[in-house]
Amino acid sequence: MRWALVKVCLAVTTMVVVAFAVPLGLVVKEMARDRAFSNAEREAAAVAPALSITTDRDKLERVVASAGADSGMAVHLAAADGRPALDLGRQRAADRDIQAVRKLGRASTTTVTGGSTLLQPVALGSGTIAVVEVYVPESEVTNGVGTAWAVLAAVGLALIVGSVAVADRLGVRMVRPAQRLVRGAHELGEGKLGSRVPEDGPTELRLAAVAFNSMADQVVQLLANERELAADLSHRLRTPLTVLRLNAASLGAGPAAEQTRAAVAQLEREVDTIIRTAREAKPQTAAAGPGTGCDAAGVVRERMEFWSALAEDEGRKWRVAGVERPVRIPVARADLAAALDALLGNVFRHTAEGTAFAVDVHNGEDAVIVLVSDAGPGIPDPDAAMARGRGSGSAGSTGLGLDIVRRLAESTGGDVRIGASVLGGTEVRIWIQLDGRKPVGRGHRGSVRRRRSGKPVPTGLDH
Repeated sequence: MRWALVKVCLAVTTMVVVAFAVPLGLVVKEMARDRAFSNAEREAAAVAPALSITTDRDKLERVVASAGADSGMAVHLAAADGRPALDLGRQRAADRDIQAVRKLGRASTTTVTGGSTLLQPVALGSGTIAVVEVYVPESEVTNGVGTAWAVLAAVGLALIVGSVAVADRLGVRMVRPAQRLVRGAHELGEGKLGSRVPEDGPTELRLAAVAFNSMADQVVQLLANERELAADLSHRLRTPLTVLRLNAASLGAGPAAEQTRAAVAQLEREVDTIIRTAREAKPQTAAAGPGTGCDAAGVVRERMEFWSALAEDEGRKWRVAGVERPVRIPVARADLAAALDALLGNVFRHTAEGTAFAVDVHNGEDAVIVLVSDAGPGIPDPDAAMARGRGSGSAGSTGLGLDIVRRLAESTGGDVRIGASVLGGTEVRIWIQLDGRKPVGRGHRGSVRRRRSGKPVPTGLDH
């Protein structure tokens, strides 16, 4: 593209220079010729008054000499009234040309050796016609023409060189963004997902760069969402794995029981490996659209029926509250179930057998709060637990469970907080916004108050 632009500009500029320089050079040449013959006409006009007054040879010689004998002036008088013909100066024109001018009575030019002559007729008082001949050498006709043509050639060459230089710069300005775009496409095709191109250059290439960067961002986001989906689906396997592990623990001793427990442990390790491999990118979670959602109370009752059987096997006391009436939230049923399974699975996985737990649902004016509490040892560093990929710090933790819960809450404009529960262990509070507005600030002051017994009670939610 760069050399094509240079060639086009070179051809166009050359044609323009030729189109203007050639006619201008011819005009300069014609102007020099007109100037030379204008001078010759002035010299001839200087002799005319003397010829109209006298025809004396001596006087005319003095007039011719004073008018410019060095220029090659000559005067030709025809014979009349018994006076012989008179020729002053050097004659260069042919006799027939002189006779023709005398006969026609108008000036004429003729070509002679070394240049041209101007033949100017002058009427005398006797009625005869005298002819004044002025020699114009070729050097005078072409005086300054060569210099003018050289200047025109230099200017034309400068214009061509300048246009080529400008075209080259423009070509570079156009080619470099295109080269960067090609290089970025190759890098993206090679798997370098961070490859981006500067959004500069001509408008079309700048728009192409913007589209390329947007496409690259979408590719990265799609890959991240796929990895996140794989991680989430893998994490949901933790719930049935927990059931299998607990059931395997009750099988007692024996080769079959040991093989079952070993297989469950191997399966858990494989699931953890899948989660750790797939959780590299941050997903993009969208809020549920109008008309979608589920009954949070119904989902809590359903999941507690599942986990209550395991709780009875391990001697855990449990409690559920706030699920007597339907509680609509803008969250898909499967997502809320996955979040509850992640939190309850953490309770069974990271607390000792016999540790009590509770699930409370509080329905406010513009938000719903789901509290999952336990009587375990608690989480020493809640902020670290909320950081994606850090987990609780215990063996077998991927940290993805709390992130699933956080993304569910943030998809509605809410958030997740970890604190101390009234049971003495950890309390995970899921704040689900009903109208999509962001919470006022940390802690949602004024949204929930506690009785002296420590049990939270929903009130009007201040924002």
